Amino acid sequence: MPSRKKVVTPTIEKAARSTKIPPAISVPRGVKTWKDAADWLRARGIEDIECITPDLAGVPRGKMMPSSKFTSNTSLALPSALYRHTISGDYPEETGNFRYEPRDSDLKLVPDLSTLSVVPWETDPTAQVICDIVGSTGENVPYTPRNVLKNVVQMYRERGWKPVVAPEIEFYLVAVNDDPDYPLHPPKGRSGRAILGGQGYSIAGINEFDELIDDIYHFSEKQGLEIDTLIHEEGPAQLEINLRHGDPIELADQVFLFKRTIREAALKHGIYATFMAKPMQGQAGSAMHIHQSVVELDTGRNVFSNPDGSPSKEFFHFIGGMQAYVPKTLVMMAPYVNSYRRLTPDMSAPVNNAWGYDNRTTAFRVPVSDAAARRIENRLPGSDANPYLALAASLGCGLLGIMNGIEPSPPTEDTANEGTIDLPRGLLEAVSLLESDPALAEVLSAEFIGLYAGVKRGEFETFMQVISPWEREFLLLNV
Repeated sequence: MPSRKKVVTPTIEKAARSTKIPPAISVPRGVKTWKDAADWLRARGIEDIECITPDLAGVPRGKMMPSSKFTSNTSLALPSALYRHTISGDYPEETGNFRYEPRDSDLKLVPDLSTLSVVPWETDPTAQVICDIVGSTGENVPYTPRNVLKNVVQMYRERGWKPVVAPEIEFYLVAVNDDPDYPLHPPKGRSGRAILGGQGYSIAGINEFDELIDDIYHFSEKQGLEIDTLIHEEGPAQLEINLRHGDPIELADQVFLFKRTIREAALKHGIYATFMAKPMQGQAGSAMHIHQSVVELDTGRNVFSNPDGSPSKEFFHFIGGMQAYVPKTLVMMAPYVNSYRRLTPDMSAPVNNAWGYDNRTTAFRVPVSDAAARRIENRLPGSDANPYLALAASLGCGLLGIMNGIEPSPPTEDTANEGTIDLPRGLLEAVSLLESDPALAEVLSAEFIGLYAGVKRGEFETFMQVISPWEREFLLLNV
């Protein structure tokens, strides 16, 4: 990796060192109390604050207000219909278990002060905070993405465990494209030429966009977001950011904010950053691989390892649960029609339900590690997935395997991507599988499954209204 300049906020750090600002509010991200929040905002001269929360697609929704109003115990609300519209903004017809709230009553935004940070790309001093969602009287709302993940994590806690995750997020940089009828193309780098494919792990490929990457690091540090590593992937101008392992909710928050950060950094340089699973025909898709382990809350011991260092029964049952249930929850990891274009043979993505030791052709890979770091990598999720829902599905499937003592298949020694495709081949099939198993309602809630399935069917109907170039090419004069 080329070295990066360390970006600091001189006024805040200098004041903190001279004790003019208490250490509790000198940190770039998160405070504990509302008094700390007021002091934190005042110390930075923050004028406005964005109260945001992810919708089903992972898009930030919410409200902006003056910081003085934010700290005056203002009640914030959003309509419940916000969680019932498609990625295109449509509202599907009621079908099956998909129903609208009869009164479209309000849901309350509850700021999580541990996520408070600046918005570094804004010209006016602006902060942001991620909010939880509760009902109008404070009741639990099980179908919002952050709550779905929190409920899964709580099921681990009830067993004395804590899941630990580390996401890897791939994305493409593409030239500005204001006409969706035209294919996407890689942008020109600092050499003045568009970068080509086959640049996996190329430092030169990263350096083509050195100033943009510096801005990603700059924006990230300002928000208290920590990048572990950054590499160039196989596709043209395809990059990958790896995050440090940690708490699933905190890591989902980071992915949520990283996507926004990377898009803003790219726009500053006149290009797009896209997290579409398959943005360019003939090129590799973009994944969000998830490394997962489970530790004891009291001791921090890795549950996947026995005291002698050998794999535990929980390790194998977690894999068995993923094999049994991940195909049924794939729509939470591959949420759009485009997602299934990535999950095709010979495109650097698994199309199977196998597992293996250090085998990148399998859906579930066990990396080489010592006993304390034993983990399982889920290689199926796309970068287009809502991180909260992808993590909830992956961890929930593993937990069901442990709860039900599901034994995995033998590990795959050779390539697993030859032969039958063991996954849903399209969006509607994946939606039906999500609804097919009552066990999934135990960890995800029946209300979420009904709502999510209805939205996905609505998105498919919207897609079916569009005539593709393939149809015009091969059907226009031949049928």
